[in-house]
This record gives sequence, structure tokens and C-alpha cells, in this order.
Amino acid sequence: MSRTNWAGNLTYEAPHLHRARSLAEAQDIVSGARKVRVLGSRHSFNAVADCSEVQLSLEPLDRVIAIDAGASRVTVEGGIRYGDLAPVLQARGLALANLASLPHISVAGAVATATHGSGSATGNLATAVTAMEIVTASGAVVPLSREADDEAFAGAVVGLGALGAVVGLTLEVEPTYDVRQDVHTGLSHDILAAEFDTIFAAAKSVSVFTDWRGPSANAIWLKARVTDDLPAPAAEFFGAPAARDPMHPLPGGRAADCTAQLGQPGPWHERLPHFRMAFTPSNGAEIQAEYFLPREEAPRAIAALRRHGERLAPVLMISEIRTIAGDDLWLSPAHRGPQVGFHFTFHRDWEAIKRVLPAIEADLAPLGAVPHWGKVTTMTPDLIRPHFPRMAAFRDLARSFDPDGKFRNAFVNRMIFDDI
Repeated sequence: MSRTNWAGNLTYEAPHLHRARSLAEAQDIVSGARKVRVLGSRHSFNAVADCSEVQLSLEPLDRVIAIDAGASRVTVEGGIRYGDLAPVLQARGLALANLASLPHISVAGAVATATHGSGSATGNLATAVTAMEIVTASGAVVPLSREADDEAFAGAVVGLGALGAVVGLTLEVEPTYDVRQDVHTGLSHDILAAEFDTIFAAAKSVSVFTDWRGPSANAIWLKARVTDDLPAPAAEFFGAPAARDPMHPLPGGRAADCTAQLGQPGPWHERLPHFRMAFTPSNGAEIQAEYFLPREEAPRAIAALRRHGERLAPVLMISEIRTIAGDDLWLSPAHRGPQVGFHFTFHRDWEAIKRVLPAIEADLAPLGAVPHWGKVTTMTPDLIRPHFPRMAAFRDLARSFDPDGKFRNAFVNRMIFDDI
């Protein structure tokens, strides 16, 4: 029986899927396989999780192992999803610094691909990791931590699954907090470009949704941390009026699928994601692309993408702009410093997408664009690798964990190892 990713745009080639119900079982599966890749929540749109032999699912390993409120740490198994972890933390009066738009994704998969939420002062989800446990090719469990392993840890966190199977993670937590979500419509593209930094610093998490046609974006979603001095919801934001009714990011989408808006405060995990855990996320029948650029390039990128509005129209559902703080993780796009992400949700038509991406990438590449590791791109490795100065060090680290390349697949070989 064939298996696909979440969106249905990719049928996996791996003939075998094994579900590990214990750490010992995961070790046995890994040690006995010739080729293996870990399969998370299947939310990647490319073949990063595929391989020629065995896909290993850690989905049954979804426990919260320990919460140390005094040290501000939580330790989890490798198969847990953010939407399952968050309520456990909330019940203990704790929170994560950020969440992605979907709570349905696995923690380990999001970390391995540098997946992110939005927030000019907040790093991607991998930056919360303080320690991890990896099952290597022999089946041995290797621990790594920020305190003890320094350089190797910075290389391993965003690891694309190339070092081994991440069976445990320790994340930083903080005291719980509430968030208010306000939505405004019709933000001028010109104002967005001119006031970019101010706009994206206006709340803990900011997302701009646009189809790149016309003078204005569709909507801006502002997720502000609730404090005693937080102003009341504004009637307008940079000339964009407040929405009168709840919205979905996709035109025509069901607002009931989304987290509460209209300035209604609520717990962090019920506001920071765009979508509610209980509902089908986003559209499903779609393909996503995303490009990261140094944040100072945002105005030029906005101008470039506006020129592609009509070209994109037949295949684009919506585009989202977000910001991410810089970090020190070798394969994180934000290792270069603060980033802006331009995300595209397309109709599930790869042939049509392939006809529009090269022109977009040609305009964004000179600005320093690199693609999201879990989404589609037509950019070649020679355009991507120069933006990751620790790439050679990462190759050496991966070989030290996996000398025979058991965890390497076609995607990792092409992006990281081939033609060097």
C-alpha cells in the first residue's frame, strides 16, 4: 500500500514503515536496516524523510518524560507533537517561547528542519533545544547538550535526520502567558515595505498574508503578549482597519478552524498557532515553498515579489511573511542573523509550480535567499551551500555519527554531500 505525505503531493518510495513502540525497538530497527529515515508528522513537502528501504516512525514515543520547572526545562520523546506537549506544559503553568502555525507537527521534525513561528525577537523552534538523544547507525544512543558539547551540539540540532534518529529532546520553557490576537485587513504593500521593522516589532508574533496583487496585503495577524500595559485593540494599524469577523488565512477558508481572534485573550498555545489542533490544518491539498532572506532585504524582496503577482495568481492560494531572530545553529538559515521568511501556499499542481518558482527564485537569490529544508524549491545546491559556511563542518559531523551513510538519502546527498 502506497504512503504519502500530509499534503498528498509526494508518494514515499520507502517500501517499509516500522513504528517503534520503545527505545529498544527503535534501536533494533535502526541497527538492522541498511538505509533508514525517520518519518515525523509527514508535513514536509519534499523527500527529506524518504529513503530506499525503511522509514522509522517514532509516533508511539510521544511521552513527556520530565518537567523541571526550576531549571526551566522539559524533556520529551522523539515522537511527540507540539499540540500534545503544549497542554501538558500549560497545566503546569509553563510555556514555550514560540509555536509554528500548525500545532500538529512533531517536535523532532520541526527542530531538524529549522521550522519556525514568527517573531522578530524569537528564534526558530530549534533554538529552544538544550539537549537531545540520538540513536546512531549502530543502535547506540548518543546524548548531546548545549552545555557539554558546544560546537557539535550547534551542528546537530538542525540535522536533517542525517546524524541518526532523535529519540529525545530537552526544551527550554518559561512561565505561562496569555496572547491576544488582532487581525487587520488591507495593509498597504508600500507601507509594509517602508515600515517593515516597526510593523514586525509591533507584537510578539506578526504574520502578513498577501496574494501579491494590488496595492494592499490581504491581512496582518498580530499576536501580542498580554501584559498590564498592553493597549486596547486598535481600530486601525498603519491604516489597515481591524477585521470585524474572524478570518482564515486562505480566502474562503473556515474561520472556525483557526485560533480565536478579535482581541480575545487566551493561553499562548491557543493563540500562537494559526490553526486549532482539533481541526484539519490549512488546506491539505497544497504544496508549500518558503525562502529566508536577511531581514534588511525585506523591502527589496517585497518589491520583487509584487512584480510576480499575476504570474503567481493561477497557482497561489496565499503567501505569508514572517520574521525570525538570529541563532548559532549551523544549518539554520538564521545562523546569518535576523531573517525574513516569504512563504507560499500553492494549489497542489507541481507542474504549474515548477513554471513559476524559477522566476521568483531568480529575483530572490541575489538577495541571499535560501529555501526551507522541508519545502519545495528548484534552487540548485550550488546556490544554497555558500550561505551555510559551516556546511563542510556539518558533513564531517554527520560522517562521525554515521560513517557509512545509513541515514543519508537522495535529498541529503544532493543538498549536503554531492558534488563537493
